[in-house]
Amino acid sequence: MSDTLPVGPLVRGLAVLRVLAARDADRSVLVRSTGLARATVDRVVATLDRLGLVHADGREVTLAPRLMELSGAYLRGSGIPAALGPLTRRLADSLDESVLVAVPDASGARVVHREARRRAVSLAFRVGDLLPGDRCAPGALFADHALEWADEDQLIEPGLIAVAVPLHDGAGRTSCAVSAVSHTSRHSLASLREAMLPGLLAARGELEAALAARRTRDAVAGRGHDTSLDLKRELGPGFLQSLARGLAVLCALGADTGGGLTLTEVAASTGLARATVRRSLLTLIQLGYTQADGRRFRLLPRVLELGCARLSGLGPAEVAQPHLARLVARTGESASMAVLDGADIRYVARVPTVRIMSIDITVGTRFPAYATSMGRVLLAGLPPGERPELPDGLPALTPNTVTSAAGLARIVERVAAEGHALVTEELEEGLRSLAVPVYGADGRVVAAVNVAQHAGRGTPSQMLRTLLPALRATAALIEADLVALGHSSGAMTAVRP
Repeated sequence: MSDTLPVGPLVRGLAVLRVLAARDADRSVLVRSTGLARATVDRVVATLDRLGLVHADGREVTLAPRLMELSGAYLRGSGIPAALGPLTRRLADSLDESVLVAVPDASGARVVHREARRRAVSLAFRVGDLLPGDRCAPGALFADHALEWADEDQLIEPGLIAVAVPLHDGAGRTSCAVSAVSHTSRHSLASLREAMLPGLLAARGELEAALAARRTRDAVAGRGHDTSLDLKRELGPGFLQSLARGLAVLCALGADTGGGLTLTEVAASTGLARATVRRSLLTLIQLGYTQADGRRFRLLPRVLELGCARLSGLGPAEVAQPHLARLVARTGESASMAVLDGADIRYVARVPTVRIMSIDITVGTRFPAYATSMGRVLLAGLPPGERPELPDGLPALTPNTVTSAAGLARIVERVAAEGHALVTEELEEGLRSLAVPVYGADGRVVAAVNVAQHAGRGTPSQMLRTLLPALRATAALIEADLVALGHSSGAMTAVRP
């Protein structure tokens, strides 16, 4: 494949993403950092923005959560987080320390999974972080495959200590390392070894068995659709089709679970011509993101440098905030996101409008679920057997509040069927609110988003007609980002106090 020239737009697009992975930047910074012409940067940014991988707001460009689809392709294809996640969670609980899984990446060790313990002195390792190989315990194991364990004593950061053991593949090679990480406020290096090493060594056999049991590669069925054709027709010369196609090839390699994919399989998955796939694969190999093993290709952990460390730390509220801001700019009404917290809802994100007469609600505010649009959406999103029993005689917050158990049950069933809830002056006189559900990666309702307005502005039917489509579109965008980041109904409980 060495006779094929690299795909220039793909090279330039990945260069822009590497700069943004380090920090948000305006277009002038991107020009200086990449050495590309301003016109080229503008076309790259426009293409990445249209693909949903960055947010371009005038001069400023920021990473979008959906960029995690690139890192997710490696994490999914490696199978390491899926195979080791439950076991390392149990290990972290038994050791009562944070546990990291790292893989070799050039001269360093790339973090691919973590189980963090919440403490006042927290360890802020992120999935995607690259640790210097000569200053971390996993790096020592990757450099010397004969080592049975390794430790590190404040080489990366003062106070940080760790002990690690290697995990081997079927051929006896070190495929990854599992570390217990602590702080000198809790352990000396000697006491950490004494406390952690027996548990790590005892768990190694089970961890290696889990890696070996990763499912075999699924066959790529059918032929995908080349979506870049539609976008090129829509946007014209400002859209870099070669960049979009190269990123599609990168994502397609995430279907690999150990054996790699052939060129034919990638072409079938993406709907691209074999020659197009071939050029993209060569470019990705030259950039260090892909490796060829005979006729098969697989992703390398360097893919995680494309924003994974920054994006993997985003919470649901941070994901929702920019989408709510755009909804407010579009509709002129306040917008919020809330989660169910017992019998209440709790606001986790909010963008208010600026008016003389406004609705004064802040993040952290709680309201009874039965009298709010978001509460009714969240109750409707629960399986019938999990919905809490609502007693008769609930407090009437206004003369319009529905308080009977039978009446509320009928309302919740209707909300479940219609996919939205409209509440008019039941929580507070003069306040009307419209809400829709937000679904997580596991397909369950994880949150609700709403728009609220004064009841004097129009009628309920007008609110449905003018605001419901925009509200649903915003919820869909938040859902797509949550799925890209892997947030599920279980993960959303982390936003509760």
